[in-house]
Amino acid sequence: MWSVSDDALVAGLAAGDQDAASAFVGRFQRRVFGLARTIVSDDRAAEDIAQEAFVRAWKHAGAYDARRGSVVGWLLTITRNLSIDAVRVRRPIAFDPYVLLELDAQSDERLPEDLAQLSDDTTRLRAALTQLPEEQCRAVVLAGLLGYTAREVGEMEGIPLGTAKTRIRTALIRLRAALVTEGHDS
Repeated sequence: MWSVSDDALVAGLAAGDQDAASAFVGRFQRRVFGLARTIVSDDRAAEDIAQEAFVRAWKHAGAYDARRGSVVGWLLTITRNLSIDAVRVRRPIAFDPYVLLELDAQSDERLPEDLAQLSDDTTRLRAALTQLPEEQCRAVVLAGLLGYTAREVGEMEGIPLGTAKTRIRTALIRLRAALVTEGHDS
């Protein structure tokens, strides 16, 4: 099977021939993984992309047209597109919302009484945030402080959009209740 042409392997792939599929993967796996690894700079992500590239090649093998380019060019284009999509989606989100709250946004341009009020407000907000469940705290920090949309929060947290919206809304309601109650007690 290794001596057949690339075009014959794709034809076998389209026909559902398992030997052709194995030979196809064996012949191109290093190139596909290497390209994905070069673009995403992450071995695990590159493995996932390579697997998805071969799945897509298998699904669309019947549509391959040798007149439009080589098999390797076609497969590496699939890999490149998947890799770019993965890079676009990936965002660094590993943070502890409580660490973020420890950062003070003080400026020398403010008056001392403004800084004192800001410090009091920050302390009250931190205290109210610590009373929230961790997932609600993360959601409201991502949306409220960092400016992510509910859809982006859902993607980052790996939860459905509706769950992200609910976490943000519930957290905001709880924060408002805590801050208003505390304001009346003072």
